[in-house]
Parts: sequence; C-alpha cells; structure tokens
Amino acid sequence: MVAKIAIIALPCCTAALLLLSSHLHSPATSLLGILLDLATPSLPFYLLASGNTNSTENHRYRDEYNPFCDDFPPDFPPPDTATVSIFCVDPNGCCSFTTVQAAVNAVPSFSRKRNVVWINKGIYYEKVTVPATKPNITFQGQGFDLTAIAWNDTANSSHGTFYSASVSVFATGFVAKNISFINVAPIPRPGDVGAQAVALRIGGDQAAFWGCGFFGAQDTLHDDRGRHYFKECFIQGSIDFIFGDARSLYENCRVISMADAVPAGVRTITGSVTAHGRESEEEKTGYSFVNCSIGGTGRIWLGRAWRPYSTVVFAYTSMSDIIASEGWNDWNDSSRDQTVFYGEYRCTGDGANLSDRVPYAQKLSDGQVLPYLNTSYIDGDRWLMPYCDSLIFA
Repeated sequence: MVAKIAIIALPCCTAALLLLSSHLHSPATSLLGILLDLATPSLPFYLLASGNTNSTENHRYRDEYNPFCDDFPPDFPPPDTATVSIFCVDPNGCCSFTTVQAAVNAVPSFSRKRNVVWINKGIYYEKVTVPATKPNITFQGQGFDLTAIAWNDTANSSHGTFYSASVSVFATGFVAKNISFINVAPIPRPGDVGAQAVALRIGGDQAAFWGCGFFGAQDTLHDDRGRHYFKECFIQGSIDFIFGDARSLYENCRVISMADAVPAGVRTITGSVTAHGRESEEEKTGYSFVNCSIGGTGRIWLGRAWRPYSTVVFAYTSMSDIIASEGWNDWNDSSRDQTVFYGEYRCTGDGANLSDRVPYAQKLSDGQVLPYLNTSYIDGDRWLMPYCDSLIFA
C-alpha cells in the first residue's frame, strides 16, 4: 500500500524475521520456534493435521540413491486420478521438483483437474507466482510451522507494494493448506519510505486458506480481489497488515501485532490491523472476522479507511488491550465517516470496550451482523470445498 500517515511508527526492535533469514537453508529449523516467540495467544489455537510423513524405508529417485530421502516414502507421490494430479516438491531432490515455482510451471494451463502441489517440510526461498492461466491449484504443506515460502522484496525493490509479495496468486480456485508465506525483508525503521513488504497477494476468486501462516511487518497480507476464506490461520504484522478490496471471511484466526510497544498512558498509534479498500457503494466487498483473537504488541487500530467505503466487521473476537480505545481511523478524511462500515458484535477482552469508539463505529444488532457470520458471506455454498478435499498423505 501507499500513503502511510506520519502518526504511525514502524516496528524496529523485533528480530524474529531477521533471525529467520539466517536459517533459510536449514529445513529442520522450526518456523514456529523462530516466528512465534512474540505471540502469546489469547485463545486456544489448533493446527489442522496434514497426516504422518514418517517412513523408515530407503528411497531412490531416478535410480540414484539420495541419503536425504531415507525417511521419504518410496511409493510417493501416489498416481494421478481422473480428478487430481500431484506435483511433488522437496528441497533435497526426493521429488520431481525442488522449487515450488517449477511445480506450478508444470501444471497444465486451464486445467479442470485439482492440481495438488505437495510441498515437503522446509523453507523455500523463492518468489512464486500462480498466474491466472493456472486455476485449481492447491499448495499443501506439512504444517505452517514446518513448510514455508519466503522472499525479501519491498515496495522499493519491486517498484511498488503490490509487486513485493513473496507469493502472488491470480488464478481462480486456489487453495493452501498447512503452509506459511513469509516476507523476510528487513523490518522498517521509523519513517522508512518504500519498505512495505507483502508476504502473500491473493487476487484470484474463490480461494481458501486452511491452517496457514502469514508473516511480515508492514502490509503482510494483500487480500486483494475476489472471495476468500481463511480458517485457523496465523497472521502477523504491524501496519495495515491485512489490506485490499476482497470479500473475505476469517474464522478462528490468530491476528498478532508486532507494532512498536507503547508505554503506559501514551496514546501514540503504532499500527493497524486492516486497511480495507472498498471504493464505492456498488461493490460487495469487505472483511469479516469471526471467533478470532487479536494480541501482540503496540497500540493499534482495528482498521483504517484506505478507501471511502471501507468495510470491516469483528464478531465474537477476543481483543487484547493493544486495541486503541477509539478503535478505528478514517484516514484523516472526515467525509469517510459517513460511508465506511465498521462494526463490532459481542467481542471480548480489554480492547473490546465500545464506550470510547469513534462515532462512526457501529455496535451491530443481531440482524445487522447475521450476513457476516458464516461462509454465505463469501457465497461459500457455491464453491468452498471441505478441508479434507484432495488432501494427499505421504
């Protein structure tokens, strides 16, 4: 994103992502241990299981013995079916592909089959693009703490925030399960220009993310265009770290701020969770957060009105005291107070007190919140498949 306001101070004291960069070529490194040290969850969080990948049989690929593959099942991947094709990725050469992009490139254009890119544990340091010509692709990792794609572009290095994403998806029907998307660009210093660094840009329609992680600082998740579903995901950032103009439902997700801490009694704002970009009344876009939790560091807003009709709802969400009492910001444009839709419904925690919210924030009634509470908000009954659909087990 562009046009950051001066009141925001960028995080400068957290070393988690920098530490990660020194471990990028060590598949045994636990992302969870490196990246989640800062996070104290305010609600229980359970990873979605992806199956057992252990085996004690030796594995030979292309008749060449590879000691790294000793624990890799010799009969994996299973054969293709009439409805599913499998593209196996392993950093040690135990599969047909060693990079995620190579596997994506191998998927036939405009395939009507579900194409599962099965990605073994490890950190894949590469910039990945899923073009619009490659619909119906699934990225299946082995756990968001075990499998990740990471890159380090910024708005400066890539000629714009939108192009800085480590992974960009423009295809319809994309699914990701049990994998993390990370931008390891240096954490910005206060006042840095062009330091926005996106981990994932999702611009395709009908996308679903199950048990995924999104790690960055400023502008982590570019929830750009289309209808999207996020279930039990972990989203970390500092400023506007969920932004775009999509229509998305976030269920049971953990949202963790790594914005600069603020001393007690100081009212400085150091971050913002969302910056939704709905531009007109005719658009049917917005973000809905249901049964989520917000924690971490800083003094932050729930959202900023990036565009005049910005739409965000939080329901049944636990909010820690890092949420500023006013809750929301109109991007310093009071004319947007009449057009934004910022609603809260039965949220809990020290940050959920509505008594000092900005006048344009809405305490939603049962009837008002109803359209935002389940997958009907994103027309999920028309396209959203169950979590277990097309899962591949090693």
